[in-house]
Amino acid sequence: MHRKHFYSVVFLIFIIPVFNILLAQETSPVVSCGHFTGKIILDGKLDDPAWKKAGIIDHFLEVEPETGITPEVKTIVYILSNGTNLYLGIDCKEPDPGNIVAFSKQRDAYLRSEDYVKIVLDTYLDGRTGFIFAINPLGARYDALVSRRGESENKNWDAIWDAKTQITADGWTAEIMIPFKTLSFKRNNTTWGFNVERQRKREQEIIRWTAISKDYRVTHTSRAGRLTDLPPINMGLGMTLRGASSFGVSHERGLSSDTRWHNSLDITEKITPDISAQLTVNTDFAETEVDSRQTNLTRFSLFYPEKRNFFLQGSDIFDFGLNISRDLIPFHSRRIGLYRGREVPLRMGGKINGKVGNTNFGGLITQTGNLDTLLGRTTMGAIRIKQNIFKESNIGLISTFGDPEGNPGSYMTGVDFTYQTSSFRKDKNFLVGFWGLMNQREGITGDKSAYGISMDYPNDKWDVNISYKRIGDGFKPAMGFVPRRNVNMYHLGVDFMPRPKSKLIRQYFFESSFSVVTNLQNEWESYSFFTAPYHFRLESGDRFEFNIKPQGENLPDSFEIADNVIIPPGPYHWMRYRLELETASKRAINGQFTWWFGGFYGGRLDQIEIQLNLRPSRFLNFELNYERDMGRIPEGDFVKALFAGRVLLNFSPDMQLSSFIQYDNESNNIGTNTRFRWTFNPRGEFYVVYNHNVQAPVGERWIYTSNQLIVKLTYALWL
Repeated sequence: MHRKHFYSVVFLIFIIPVFNILLAQETSPVVSCGHFTGKIILDGKLDDPAWKKAGIIDHFLEVEPETGITPEVKTIVYILSNGTNLYLGIDCKEPDPGNIVAFSKQRDAYLRSEDYVKIVLDTYLDGRTGFIFAINPLGARYDALVSRRGESENKNWDAIWDAKTQITADGWTAEIMIPFKTLSFKRNNTTWGFNVERQRKREQEIIRWTAISKDYRVTHTSRAGRLTDLPPINMGLGMTLRGASSFGVSHERGLSSDTRWHNSLDITEKITPDISAQLTVNTDFAETEVDSRQTNLTRFSLFYPEKRNFFLQGSDIFDFGLNISRDLIPFHSRRIGLYRGREVPLRMGGKINGKVGNTNFGGLITQTGNLDTLLGRTTMGAIRIKQNIFKESNIGLISTFGDPEGNPGSYMTGVDFTYQTSSFRKDKNFLVGFWGLMNQREGITGDKSAYGISMDYPNDKWDVNISYKRIGDGFKPAMGFVPRRNVNMYHLGVDFMPRPKSKLIRQYFFESSFSVVTNLQNEWESYSFFTAPYHFRLESGDRFEFNIKPQGENLPDSFEIADNVIIPPGPYHWMRYRLELETASKRAINGQFTWWFGGFYGGRLDQIEIQLNLRPSRFLNFELNYERDMGRIPEGDFVKALFAGRVLLNFSPDMQLSSFIQYDNESNNIGTNTRFRWTFNPRGEFYVVYNHNVQAPVGERWIYTSNQLIVKLTYALWL
């Protein structure tokens, strides 16, 4: 690290805490948890006698469209516990139930397009983390972890819980059961952070119990209310045994069929209510949905998210740095179990995560099996420690060891510090942070470090962020995702988003951002300036956007952008434009149309993207996506096309059949992933998965390439 950067970091360590004097103290609203014995029958009707003992929240305020006013319709939340489960009763009044917007029944549906009630639990009362549970009027369940200090949600996390709903003559009601065993929480703490948000999509209305500001999200747990008087919690032995058994038959063209019977076991032990350890043996990810295909018009690697449940549990502890995003992810668990695109069996894995005092920690270790003669057994792992300081800030350490390709001596370590407050200038969000990383790996040379600094002012009217990242040419963490090295990356973004007093327009978005990338010798490699002179959302929820984007690339080497189309090295400058129209998601037929057009590497590129959602009934949904990239450059013309379609049959919130169909003209392959999912018990699921692939036609017929049928049963036993 250069001396001037070192002094800057030291200065920040000592000066940033001074901002703490700007924190404003305020009284959080409080609700008491009611106590009862026995159980509640979940049917969504709120007619069990126990609800009369519940703590009640019936005072909500509007956030959208008019902040701080009393909503026209009533919402009542009831809160109960019997020491084993937390029960929530929801009564959402609606003068005309025909105005209810609800299409989904499947687990983890994208409920932002529908009416919903969302519950956020800050079980550590630290204002930084939390669990999210949401339900729509049809009983679709959504769960997630609070991520990135409340700025986002990790929806890939799944908990064991249950809920039922009823649509009534004056609205809709819900009963929710959340077992304490599915959560982690501070021992002997009878008070949690708590917030509730309701959305009425037809009116484009959002109401909350607390955090009544457009600058906040309901996931900003530092602004949550307080749920008090929680009873003594019965954790039993604190052990969960989750067994899984699957049977599969697969076949590839020209080869004999392969039959496989696979058994696996996950053991989770709550060492204390706030510390969990997990062991997985012979792990099977057969039910995980296939990746969405992507087109690539750059010279850098594409990013694919983690979807495997073992790695997603407690994954929020490994969030690192402020605004690093996909430029650099020091630990990307997806690297475990993959070798040059091929799946490697995960024989054993162990995890521990939790919190002691103000210290959060997580650890992961795995061992993968042999892959033919290409790769032997490999041990990999990661460690993360994060210390909470001040009211909402933290300082942390991360370290990884091992290499998915089996190279010895691979490790990475780093530190990060993020100062955060939601009380800057009394009621605004403000963050500033820095981070530094270094790695070692057999065969790498050069600068093996990376570091950066960022400031962010993410609020409703003004959103300003500035960042700098420096990534050495030898920074190649074996378990990370770093698509670009040997660079300095500078970024400035300024968005002004006023809300006019208009019956037509809800909000304007005057966005601008400027990014420059140089190599470590300060020679420019790329730049882009993005601006949105016309971007607005109507009161109806429809949106229109027009963008202008000058950009350039100084290619150090040639790269193949399409088959037999190779762009030579050298400087390039061009101008691009975008037109985008999005229709309100509350409609049964909605979607988005995007057209990028303009220059591209000395020629022209047109990109058409169409997203269409068709919901003819609550039983049947269609999702269609089409992308077509048409390039005409001096080195040759090319067309990249990608189609994806999903058909959803929603028998009930506990039973769905979906088929995901994809085609791209680069592989000339049509692949289908069909999944039947039946949640026969909150702790048990049954899957049938069928994958089928065919190649583009030779002559007049398609060529079969492979298929696979998998049947899987999972069940969790609590002790």
